Amino acid sequence: MHSSDKIVAFAGGVGGAKLAYGLYHTVPPENLTLIVNTGDDFEHLGLHISPDLDTVMYTLADLANPQTGWGVRAESWGMMSALTRYSGPSWFNLGDQDMATHLLRTLGLRQGHSLQWVTQDLCQRLAIRCAILPMSNQPIRTMVQTDDGELAFQHYFVEQRAQPIVTGLRFAGAESAELTPEVVAAIEQANLIIFCPSNPMLSIAPILAVPKLRSLIQASRAPKIGVSPIVGGQAIKGPAAKMMRELNLDVSPVGVARYLAEVVTVWVIDEADAVYALPLHELGWEVLVTATMMHQAADKIRLANEILAF
Repeated sequence: MHSSDKIVAFAGGVGGAKLAYGLYHTVPPENLTLIVNTGDDFEHLGLHISPDLDTVMYTLADLANPQTGWGVRAESWGMMSALTRYSGPSWFNLGDQDMATHLLRTLGLRQGHSLQWVTQDLCQRLAIRCAILPMSNQPIRTMVQTDDGELAFQHYFVEQRAQPIVTGLRFAGAESAELTPEVVAAIEQANLIIFCPSNPMLSIAPILAVPKLRSLIQASRAPKIGVSPIVGGQAIKGPAAKMMRELNLDVSPVGVARYLAEVVTVWVIDEADAVYALPLHELGWEVLVTATMMHQAADKIRLANEILAF
């Protein structure tokens, strides 16, 4: 890679934010664009909550809680304590510092600004120098079809603790959503496209559901590198492995690769899954086998450098 090369990374969740951090500290920030899942967004207590955008922003701004990977470190919970005292809806935790983000976002949206504009404004306030773009300005909501009926994502994931058996997914509003000119330009100008180790069904699939995005990626001549979020038959974080089993997908890098077959040309898999390198190669993918677990900042930067070198 050259220092002038443009890089686009698709991200969602803690795993995606970790690699985004590594790229941010490896690539000149003006050459990095992060396109982030907004299928997890929802309205709560009258506020617009964007969990994946916030996780990426907090991670790049060195504000993220190191224990959870999401939320703000050294958080306080006075508002939640008062809400519980009122017997209010306390199933979704909002920290006191985190609330400021949601308040400013909601205020900006109510003033008529787009989600992309509001995100850019928040990033400037946090001194983040690369572009963080929501996948679309229009609302797309991940709906999880389960044995208990259809649930909005946050009710499935947080309130129900991902316990119901998943039978399918629906991305409500995707059919009428549009790509922003900035997202289109970033992909068209990209010299490298990276799919971060995010849940393929909950973080990547909603992004690919935006009309014309999949074909735009396929038309790009840039290498398209995917990092498997499955290591040793388990998800690094979150319900990916459970969902893959329930949807009859192979819980392995091969299962992830087949799920994203049309948009990825190279796969990065963990050393624990080296046995899958040959099957992936036989199915037509180039493969990089390396340590993909990112516990410390140095791990994130090392993995980013290895991907760029490969």
